[in-house]
Amino acid sequence: MDFDINPEQQQLADAIRRWSEKDYGFEQRKHIIDSDIGVSDAAWQAMTELGLMALAVPEDQGGFNGSAVDMMVVMQELGRGLVIEPFLAHAIGVEFLKRAASHAAWLEQAATGEKKIACALGEKHARYDLFDITTQAHTENNTYRLQGEKSVVLHGAQADYIIVSARTAGSERDKSGISLFAIAADTKGITRKDYRTNDGMRAATISFDNVIVPADALLGELHQGWHLIDQVSDYGVVLLCAEALGAMENLTQATLEYLKTRQQFGVPIGKFQALQHRMAEMLMQLEQARSLVMLAAVKVASTDPEERRRTVSAAKARIGIAAKFIGQQAVQMHGGMGVTNELPAPHYFKRLSMIELSFGDTDHHLARFIAQPGFKQAA
Repeated sequence: MDFDINPEQQQLADAIRRWSEKDYGFEQRKHIIDSDIGVSDAAWQAMTELGLMALAVPEDQGGFNGSAVDMMVVMQELGRGLVIEPFLAHAIGVEFLKRAASHAAWLEQAATGEKKIACALGEKHARYDLFDITTQAHTENNTYRLQGEKSVVLHGAQADYIIVSARTAGSERDKSGISLFAIAADTKGITRKDYRTNDGMRAATISFDNVIVPADALLGELHQGWHLIDQVSDYGVVLLCAEALGAMENLTQATLEYLKTRQQFGVPIGKFQALQHRMAEMLMQLEQARSLVMLAAVKVASTDPEERRRTVSAAKARIGIAAKFIGQQAVQMHGGMGVTNELPAPHYFKRLSMIELSFGDTDHHLARFIAQPGFKQAA
């Protein structure tokens, strides 16, 4: 398998890196985190001008119809720069609209960066089971009435449109009977409680109190939303893994530079063999994770759902293990400075820790991997 990206992808990666290093440095990022809205309109505009918003949008709606591998390249660079803008939530929302072949006007607005999209899928009692849904949607006179609450909606308060999962039939944990709706965020009855997460991102609790939406708000087929959620959430996992990969690369490099410059007993601490061994293990963990993330970026488009789930869960589990090891080693080798907010290292570790807990933690994905028929056959 060829793990090299093509020249166009490399040019895009280079452009994102130049922008993040010049205009989205560590100090600028801290100011954005401390702001009232927690995101930067200037950064969003710059990312739009780089073509990031249009990358995954179909060509008919003004985009470039980019693949998961193209998006992996983008997310890796955003991970390097610790970018906290709502690109991930927006990209997952675009994928929902794209796969449902619906709401073309919304896709056009997404491509230009005019409107942002968030996805309200999880509920506070459900942990990582996106099919465990109590939010209800009832049919009334060619409309739908939504009632319920969604938790930890990434950049939910910053979005203009929201993709919402709701139960239209069946029991609470049935995979059948789930429907998806595309709703304007300012629709009457929607309340959003915004808050900052541990890694500097923003999330929201979104309540739906008798929210009435037209019939054409339905995304995909009625009662058949689980298949779309399953596919797109795996796509989101791949993007998260790519972001983690970029963050781990920069954190590893920062740690290596620190070992070369920090002196003890008159020599750089990188001369100590014990630290060299730990650094080598960090690099091995990084490369193992890289291989699986690149494989998952290719396989996430597979028509075989079992192959897709197996590969994506393997990548997420491997990322979780690598992120924990690399983060802990980096913080320890930075010494006392590794637990302050004055250096980027702890900020990378916080983001990696949140990625590990998003869209299913390591244990969740190990269990999912084992549950796939291919694993049982091989055993």
